[in-house]
Amino acid sequence: MQDAPAAAPLPPNPPRRSLRGFMFSHPLHLIALGFGSGLSRVAPGTVGTLWGWLAFLVLQLWLTPAQIGMVIAASLVIGWVACTITAKNMGVADPGSIVWDEIVAMWIILWLAMPMGFLGQLIAFGLFRFFDAAKPGPVKWADQLFKGFGWRGGFGIMFDDLVAAFCTLLVIAFWRWL
Repeated sequence: MQDAPAAAPLPPNPPRRSLRGFMFSHPLHLIALGFGSGLSRVAPGTVGTLWGWLAFLVLQLWLTPAQIGMVIAASLVIGWVACTITAKNMGVADPGSIVWDEIVAMWIILWLAMPMGFLGQLIAFGLFRFFDAAKPGPVKWADQLFKGFGWRGGFGIMFDDLVAAFCTLLVIAFWRWL
């Protein structure tokens, strides 16, 4: 009986490009990757949303609601540019490590729904994560509408999370109406 030839050894995994180094290689990468929150190996969108929640609570300490609104407006434009450039430089149309879209969407939800206690904020967080991850109905439509690279793709990265935020706000408004 002959021995079967030994299987060729698997080549070593190519070194994983350091996202940390990538993040610090351009200021827009730092923004798009949520100041490092998007580097989480587990659920970067959830970690980015948590970072957004915490950042909003800190912003509330120093800024008025009108000033927060101005920060959000500027963050939408800066985020569009940051997501466009970062996705292009990563070579991936909508990388999971880009979490600025989740951060700004969470800011919008909290800005429009506050004041509410911790439980209300937690429910808003959970609703947003549901709409963003499961992508039911209009969120799925928004996610598929703008795909690819360039300004259209960068807008698409942001757009589906804005629709998820809108859906979250609709549920919160309905809940308060009851």
